[in-house]
Amino acid sequence: MGDIIVSMEHICKSFPGVKALDDVHFELRSGEVMALLGENGAGKSTLMKILSGVYTRDSGEMEIFGVPHGDLSPKQAQELGVAIIHQELNMCRHLSVAQNMFLGREKVKMAVLSNREMEAEARRILNELRIDIDPRQVVGELPVSKQQMVEIAKALSTDAKVLIMDEPTSSLTSREIDDLFRIIRELKAKGCGIVYISHRLEELQYIVDRVTIMRDGQHVTDVNFADTTMDEIISNMVGREIKEKFPRTESHRGECVFEVQNLNAGRMVRDINFKLYEGEIVGFAGLMGAGRTETTRAIFGVDPKESGTILLEGKEIKIRNVNDAIKAGIVLAPEDRKKDGLCTKLSIRQNIALPNLDLVCNKLGVINHGKENEICDKAVEDLMIKTPSVDVDAATLSGGNQQKVVVAKWLARDSKVVMFDEPTRGIDIAAKVEIYHLMNKLKAQGIAVMFVSSEMSEVMGIADRIIVMCDGRITGELVAQEATQEQILTLATRFENKVTAAANEEE
Repeated sequence: MGDIIVSMEHICKSFPGVKALDDVHFELRSGEVMALLGENGAGKSTLMKILSGVYTRDSGEMEIFGVPHGDLSPKQAQELGVAIIHQELNMCRHLSVAQNMFLGREKVKMAVLSNREMEAEARRILNELRIDIDPRQVVGELPVSKQQMVEIAKALSTDAKVLIMDEPTSSLTSREIDDLFRIIRELKAKGCGIVYISHRLEELQYIVDRVTIMRDGQHVTDVNFADTTMDEIISNMVGREIKEKFPRTESHRGECVFEVQNLNAGRMVRDINFKLYEGEIVGFAGLMGAGRTETTRAIFGVDPKESGTILLEGKEIKIRNVNDAIKAGIVLAPEDRKKDGLCTKLSIRQNIALPNLDLVCNKLGVINHGKENEICDKAVEDLMIKTPSVDVDAATLSGGNQQKVVVAKWLARDSKVVMFDEPTRGIDIAAKVEIYHLMNKLKAQGIAVMFVSSEMSEVMGIADRIIVMCDGRITGELVAQEATQEQILTLATRFENKVTAAANEEE
């Protein structure tokens, strides 16, 4: 590790009703990977947004490459060599990869936008990073994992010397994560200082040199990664010991509540058959692109079905749209909480009340504010949502608390089937445990719970039963407590392995 390239002292920042940062200290050296850790709402992203010019500080001093700086604009930060890859992707979906990479610093010839020059430069950068994406492709047509790689390439195209990565692996496949770690090591060798924010603590051992931990907007400690343990890191993050990362509860499996027969919807949902029972949690495992998310969307009525039968408590139901599913008691907490699960410009109260207007309005359509308050206050209390008030905008919440609001809006309903798609994506370990407790609570109430997760340890730790998908099909079913990662991976690559074997036979 080299010289100190970023120094932040006594940094304070407040939002209405919330002190996000309180006298925070932070340092970054050249050629190091610094893990910035803490629970959702600890202030990590806020601190990095001040460094990258997105937010202004209330007070404190900041030096970059030994030069004192006041408040920066994003452009000024970029010119100083500071680049940030945000947790929530900020892409212009209608533009090409190359146009997104050079947005705000477009290449122009004779007062005309030079797409050819930008595409050539984008192709060079993508090739250097060994990222297989056509720079001419429209970003909106790419899967989320590819969009994440474009964001990384965009940040590196500015020749950044300070690179901030906020949950960069949340949407990546295992192969893409390996590629990202390779890129990080190459940048580190060139002297780039990297701030790595992640709730996937198991990743730290592969790339991290030092750890800075924050809690409740304050600096707690910083330590060399080699000199600490994972239990110490977790304890410093949450202020207490987390004794059980995957709290499993035992309950008697009751009657079949929900059944899907021969469901087909597009290329990624082919002949799906499964059952959900009272008092059990079923985890859907598989690799990126296996069709798990598409299956939940087809069941919930988001995407059209080609064929198939859905039975609820033994009776066939017709789900033509989302309203049909909600009225039947089938609900979904989607993977992309900002795009599909929240209205970020509305308050927590409005987000919770919106899908429950039939419960909070009288026969004339007038909102009963007493009933609305009761539903919202109970949801906030049950899920321990960190907020000064239910009337603040959902956009002001941390990622984990936003996820809780997505779940909270369904708690008021008499739901019979609750589907979670990547419910713990981008949230801290303590918030994850709270989500697991919520699943167990639903399970104890006799509600059928299914959830999609890309983390095998999570599926094995929380689910009672595991259904594995590959290439749009169910390839196997396992009892969770008896399952191994090797068994899940074998089923998750079943068709891929067949294709490889067939190709080898032809050779």
